[in-house]
Amino acid sequence: MKHCINCCIHILPNDLHRQCFRCRGPNHNNQKCPVCKGENKNLLYTDSKQMKLLAVLEVRTDHSESWNGFFCLKKGKLCSLIFGLIIMTLVMASYVLTGAKHGLLLIPSPFHYGAFTSNPGLMDNESFSDMKDHYQPSKINISYAKDYPSIKLIIDTITSKIEFITRQRPDLEELRKQEPHMFSVIPNKFLPNSKNPCWYEEYRGNTTTDPYTTNSYALYSKRFRTIFDYLRKVFWNHLYHYKDKHYRLRCLPHFYIIGQPKCGTTDLYDRLRLHPDVRFSAIKEPHWWTRKRFGIIRLRDGFHDRYPVEDYLDLFDLAAHQIQGVLQSEAAKEHSKMNNIIIGEASASTMWDNNAWIFFYDNSTEGEPPFLIQDFIHAFQPNAKLIIMLRDPVERLYSDYLYFASANKSAEDFHEKVAESLQLFENCMLDYSLRACVYNNTLNNAMPVRLQVGLYVVYLLDWLTVFDKDQILVLRLEDHASNVKYTMHMVFQFLDLGPLSEKQEALITKSPASNTRRPEDRSLGPMLPTTKAILRDFYRPFNTKLAQVLFDDAFLWKRT
Repeated sequence: MKHCINCCIHILPNDLHRQCFRCRGPNHNNQKCPVCKGENKNLLYTDSKQMKLLAVLEVRTDHSESWNGFFCLKKGKLCSLIFGLIIMTLVMASYVLTGAKHGLLLIPSPFHYGAFTSNPGLMDNESFSDMKDHYQPSKINISYAKDYPSIKLIIDTITSKIEFITRQRPDLEELRKQEPHMFSVIPNKFLPNSKNPCWYEEYRGNTTTDPYTTNSYALYSKRFRTIFDYLRKVFWNHLYHYKDKHYRLRCLPHFYIIGQPKCGTTDLYDRLRLHPDVRFSAIKEPHWWTRKRFGIIRLRDGFHDRYPVEDYLDLFDLAAHQIQGVLQSEAAKEHSKMNNIIIGEASASTMWDNNAWIFFYDNSTEGEPPFLIQDFIHAFQPNAKLIIMLRDPVERLYSDYLYFASANKSAEDFHEKVAESLQLFENCMLDYSLRACVYNNTLNNAMPVRLQVGLYVVYLLDWLTVFDKDQILVLRLEDHASNVKYTMHMVFQFLDLGPLSEKQEALITKSPASNTRRPEDRSLGPMLPTTKAILRDFYRPFNTKLAQVLFDDAFLWKRT
């Protein structure tokens, strides 16, 4: 139905409505109407249902009409008209800012659902943009309430293709061929009197040499320059002098917090760093093993120069200086005192992000990576300890979306992105193995949300091919949130850390939670019930396998 702007009873005062000849009967003629003739004929279009002001979507203007009608109104009526237009303008601005992209405001946008064609060659050879062009959903609009049966068929197809096959572990010589420089820098033995893996490396520079002048972390990020400025000032004081030679202490982490993102790793990191025997890298998440050593800062930006292993080791110099202080102390020299300080590293991408392999490693089998991150870490540190923090993968995905999406965030938008990602994943599973799809760089970049990060058991099984089970501690965020003291005690015991005073323990366990959801994201509310049901079905077989591997039904996440 249509209302002329002079008589919109939904917006303007009733006294204007009495002047509207159009609304007095069906025989009203615009050309004869003294109010409408020659005046601005702005029409408000709404659907056939009665709607509130906030549901007004569009105001269409005939630009050929004159402005004379505005001046025919009395002052009071003109003010009312202007007030109504201002309100509509604010509504339109609200519509744009809240990112409602389809349909009327406050009415869910339709979901575009369609099938994707299968093309094995595309996955390996086409670029990200090519793949996005190739995989275009069809234009069939169905309501959210009707999405579930259609998407359930996609999930059933994916489930029918799931196979957990043990990967073939590469031998040491194959790894050496891939990373010869890394093997030339890191020794195969560490200092016996240090709990943390450290060694002395000869330093050939002089007092005027800047040891960090080429460090890529310092060059590419302003955030880290302050840290390296300090290291430059104290560097020479921490060199070990022996027989006219200078040596610097180099260290690798004793333990890694390897995942997963949006599962509480930041909170665990912030609490652990309060322990007197724990130090961390100068940067919480160097992402060296997964990205920087390949020259990846952001994959969509292409490749930069590869960060050498020396740049990574520089990040542990602050901790190495403290360890050296313990080793060089008089008490240590006299009584062979053991260094108990340990270093950690907390890149949440370490567990799952192997996206770069396809650009650097040849001889892949059926689209699966021949080498994974854990192969190299184990080659250098077979005794490393690994901590994994997980949460309900359904909630993790929504939290991940809210955190990383830059605009147009809403429960409806999340639903559409989940549906599109499931279709892309199904298309891959029709042609490739589960592992090939999980580690497929092109697919992972094409999916609007990171479904693959929640497939915890796929990654865990691959880590268990190189590390023993007692070297990996798997925690749940839900348990950590409900009983911080208990989970921190588990971590202390796992890392074999010394006892704490009551004051130290209280400082660690009673600190406020870190990296919680932002207020603007909380205001968006939970995901749609239909979306949650879809994701529950998708992750169920993976959670079932995870619970079997860990012998713990809590990882089924039935109560969340």
